[in-house]
Amino acid sequence: MGHLDHAAFGWLTPALSYVMACTGAALGLRCTVRALAATGRARRHWLVTAASAIGTGIWTMHFVAMLGFRVSGTDIRYDVPLTVLSLLVAMAVVCAGVFAVGYSRDRNRALLLGGLTTGLGVASMHYLGMAAVRLHGHVGYDPVLVGVSVLIAVLAATAALWAGLNITSPSAVTVAALAMGAAVSSMHYTGMFAVSVRVVPSGDPLPGATAMQFIFPLAVGLGSYLFITSAFVALSPTADEREASASAQRPVGTATR
Repeated sequence: MGHLDHAAFGWLTPALSYVMACTGAALGLRCTVRALAATGRARRHWLVTAASAIGTGIWTMHFVAMLGFRVSGTDIRYDVPLTVLSLLVAMAVVCAGVFAVGYSRDRNRALLLGGLTTGLGVASMHYLGMAAVRLHGHVGYDPVLVGVSVLIAVLAATAALWAGLNITSPSAVTVAALAMGAAVSSMHYTGMFAVSVRVVPSGDPLPGATAMQFIFPLAVGLGSYLFITSAFVALSPTADEREASASAQRPVGTATR
């Protein structure tokens, strides 16, 4: 059995991946709050931004954490198409969950359906990302821990969608985002502790790209997207602020009698 190290760089990758998960969750929750206050095309745009933020945050969290993954006795490579597919799955499924909640008449049913869909999507993204790992040996999984990780993903997604529907104050959104980040990180490391590797030494070159060739640049790019979009959302006026600004600019004589 190969010795697995989940934090080869110490606390750097777990801490950085947690920050990414929290940033994506915070941005997603803020966008969901904006979406529910909007109508028509504006609502759709806010929901798409929310889904892309949460999906990007979860994916970036996973692969930043994977930068610290090492197995003694073998190098590790990543299958590029599968890794990209895992990102698309994360975004598509989170989008479906967010839209289910954003447009449903029955909020409770939408919450359960959206939470289940999004949670299973997060878990699919994680295990697709793990399927992209190439090494000299055989990867096995503890089915109980895999089940626990999927359950954590569903609960985390449901809690995040509930927060998006019920929490509007910035301080409460921050607390919810920190909790969501912790839940996503817990899901990731529970899934990672389910992994066992039987190393089969080989001198053959591994297919795929190294983490630094592919994962690191992509994670930096997506992380930058998250932070730039966060700044844009934070600086753009809310519906209430726009209304207040519009009423302040109206001529005094146009007040309704």
